[in-house]
Amino acid sequence: MDKVSMIVSSLFLGFETNFLLFVVTLIIAIPLGLLITLCTMSKFTPLRYLMKTFVWIIRGTPLMLQLFVVLYAPGLLFDVPMRDRLMAAFIAFSINYAAYFSEIYRGGIESIPKGQYEAGHVLGMSKVQVFFRIIFMQVVKRIVPPMGNEIITLVKDTALARVIGVIEILMVAERFSKQGLIWPLFSTGLYFLAFNGILTLLFSYIEKKLSYYD
Repeated sequence: MDKVSMIVSSLFLGFETNFLLFVVTLIIAIPLGLLITLCTMSKFTPLRYLMKTFVWIIRGTPLMLQLFVVLYAPGLLFDVPMRDRLMAAFIAFSINYAAYFSEIYRGGIESIPKGQYEAGHVLGMSKVQVFFRIIFMQVVKRIVPPMGNEIITLVKDTALARVIGVIEILMVAERFSKQGLIWPLFSTGLYFLAFNGILTLLFSYIEKKLSYYD
């Protein structure tokens, strides 16, 4: 029984790393994604194409490869090795998910009819006032479902951090499996299921709260 408790406790400690990576990624990627969206929708052509190319590269290459690039590129190119593997994971995950979030934001903004912008301008509002008083909440409502999907995917993707040596729950479970214990490896699914279940309920609640716009 003591060994079972020890294993469960070790798995929980491993999942703390997954949770920390999840939280930090969201804190950085949500505003960074909006900034990237504004750049990709900019009327300044060089900036627009530069950011579109950046988003294309990030979305078109595996997150696993991006983790290796962030970890090893500073040392190879600038002789400044990245010594903190968890920091490398924070950076790679934040950039990757910011790119995906930016496309969701862009889709939400472009889904709003242009007539609403024109109506706001007729009422004497500035572009900023039109966006925050008329457009913003409509965009939020429309992007909640796709954002929910991406955020739930993020929970599972945090396990990829193990490829650069970050000790997370799957790496902990694998160590026990090498000792002949398979159940810790399968039980990791319960941690992810429980967390994603909570997020699913949260996003369902948010969607219902925003349904008064219908």
